[in-house]
Formats: sequence, C-alpha cells, structure tokens
Amino acid sequence: MKKIALATVAAAALAASGGAYAYTSGTFSNGFVVPNVIHNGSTETTAVGIINRSGGTRGIYWTFFDQDSNHVTDGCFAMTEKEYTAFNWMNHSGGGLENQRGYLVFAAASPETDSPICGGAVPQLDTDGGQISANAFFVNTASDDVAFTPVIDGDLTLGTVDLTRLDATSLTAVAGAAQMGSTGNAELHMRYTIGGGDTTRIMVWSTGDHEGSHTVDIYDDDQNRKSVNFTLDNEELDWFNPATIVGIPDGFTDGYIIWNANDVATSGSIYAVSYVGLADFGALQTLLASHRAP
Repeated sequence: MKKIALATVAAAALAASGGAYAYTSGTFSNGFVVPNVIHNGSTETTAVGIINRSGGTRGIYWTFFDQDSNHVTDGCFAMTEKEYTAFNWMNHSGGGLENQRGYLVFAAASPETDSPICGGAVPQLDTDGGQISANAFFVNTASDDVAFTPVIDGDLTLGTVDLTRLDATSLTAVAGAAQMGSTGNAELHMRYTIGGGDTTRIMVWSTGDHEGSHTVDIYDDDQNRKSVNFTLDNEELDWFNPATIVGIPDGFTDGYIIWNANDVATSGSIYAVSYVGLADFGALQTLLASHRAP
C-alpha cells in the first residue's frame, strides 16, 4: 500500500505542476514524439494509435532515430479526415531492427507542400494548428502485459524543412516536454523501487546532448538524502537501471531521484519516465517524472 501511495503522490505532483511547466499528452498538435520504441521481432512491440482531426487528408511522416538521434528509417502514410490509424512498429520497422531501442517522430505535413499525399517533393510541417493526436503502448504478448508509453505532444520545432530528410539536428524542441537551459524547468523527480523483487528502468529522452555523468540527489521513502552520480551513455535516449548507480545505500529501495537537468550544456526539450516492475502485481507500470523550474 505504501508503494501505491507513493505512485499516487507522484502523479498528483505532476498534475499540480500546471501552466507553462506541465507536460502535455492527449492534445492535438502538428506532430508528436514517442520517446521509447522497441520490438523483438516476435512477442514484443510498440503500438501507436493516431487520430487525424484535420479538415482533410494529411500525409503523416514518421522517422525512427537511434539512441544518439541518428536517422535509421522513415516512411509516410495518408490519413483522411477523422480517421484513426493503428501503427505497429514491428510491422513498419523493416528488417534488422529487432531489439534496437530508439524513438519515433511523427509529423503532419502541410497539404500545400505534399501533393500528391506522401509524394510531395519537399513536404513541410503543417502550420495550421493541431491536427493529430496519439497514444502508445509497449505490448508483450508472451506475458500478456501492456505498459503505457507516453507520447510527447505540443507543436514540434524543426530545423529541417523536408520531412523526408530529418536528421540528428532537425528536432530542436517539442512543446509538451520540460525545457532545459538557463530559463528551463528541467528539475526532474524520477521514481524508483528496487527492493523485494521490484525492478526499475529509467528512460531519459532529450533533444540536446545529455551524454555524460550527472550529480543527483537520491531520496528513500523516509526522506533520507544522499548525493550520487549517474552516467547517461547516449546523446538523446537512455535506458538505465538505477540499482547500478554507485553509492546507493542498501536501505534505499524505494524513493526518487532529483536531477537538475539544466546542467546539460545544450538547451532543448527533455523527458523522463520510470518503468517499474512490481513483484506484488506482476505487471509493468509507467510513472512519469515530475518536473519544475529549479
């Protein structure tokens, strides 16, 4: 019950962050990011459900990036007005991407630059307001488990015009994430539970280069604090086990980590999620990191 209460408190803190400092999901925008995407070729995949509310047919361009934001593959599909489309990453990825973690950027193209649909010479991001929305899940058919995968929406900021040629420098910000930099709101509170058979993996995604060692404060569930360091190995997407952080006391089995991500030299957007496997429930839970201005 204590762990359930802690998760509820974390969710309430996120909801209370409000205003310009709030994450956004479930709104319509010109595009969105699925920050944690993977499949194993058989029993595990990432599924995305997309709604098009625009007044006509749109080309929806998607790009898959690896954990260092290198372009891997992309594609496009048409969505008519008020259409819903299910996107199964296992079916769209192509060969050789089994067990390769990365992230997806979806963007609605301007119809003026994308004629015919999904065939325009230089399709550009739609600027006519919110057009698409989505939800995503990580599905494991072998264990009959489905875990919520957050979708970061709010309008995309792209430095590259051509939606068929997005690269590591193209996505500079997404409005629905926390923002790093001197005026950002990127003090992240990331949940963990690693005792009694519980497991946690923390995902960090950003548009800036967050690679390197970062000093953080870790708290247990009795408000005890200790300063430690964790290392992020990749530039824009990391997936790590907090139990491997050097210096965590044995009694710190349930709590949270505070990271002032404004220590990242590159400004941009950042997002963090804890995927918690609770031994008592036998299912994977998704806990968003709360954030506020430091």
